[in-house]
Amino acid sequence: MKLVLLLCAAACVLGGCERAMHDMYDQPRYRRMQPAPDLEGGASVLPLPQGSVPRAKGPLAATSSARVGVAEESETLRAGQAQAMPYRIDMPLLQLGRERFTIYCSPCHSPAGDGDGRVAQRGFPHPPSYHIDRLRKAPDRHFYDVMTNGYGIMYSYADRVAPRERWAIVAYIRALQLSQHADAAGLPEDARKRLQAAQETKTR
Repeated sequence: MKLVLLLCAAACVLGGCERAMHDMYDQPRYRRMQPAPDLEGGASVLPLPQGSVPRAKGPLAATSSARVGVAEESETLRAGQAQAMPYRIDMPLLQLGRERFTIYCSPCHSPAGDGDGRVAQRGFPHPPSYHIDRLRKAPDRHFYDVMTNGYGIMYSYADRVAPRERWAIVAYIRALQLSQHADAAGLPEDARKRLQAAQETKTR
């Protein structure tokens, strides 16, 4: 009997602790812009004291000198104002573009860029192929602006893909376009042999 009473008492104590814990999580508070008759002025949001200065925000607010973040902001500005590819096209840039393209673009545009991605195959409207004449002749900035602002039913990716990464995707799109329209005569001999073997396999 004593054991039962002790267990009941322990359950009551633990239940009280649980209730107290939730009371700490859900303390009485005002919602933003809610009237607060107990406060001066009757508003839950009080005006700033006279002479106060809002603190800095963003990447330039890391130090009082505002030197931290200047390089990043300058790079973002440079990328955003460029009308053509502002970076040297090399393998690291193409690899970055391929990675970001695979993540963000290929679901609709497909890995080959022909507009027949997995999402489109399941009923979503097909985007235009990158290999049509209009997009092969489009300036680099067109692709950058589409990623930045969206186009048609495609929404903006500016909050997901950084400006430099957008240009890397542009470089990779150009590589995809070249891959579908390259002159076979300009390929190395071993590449021409592989291409010829693949074409012969297709025709069998």
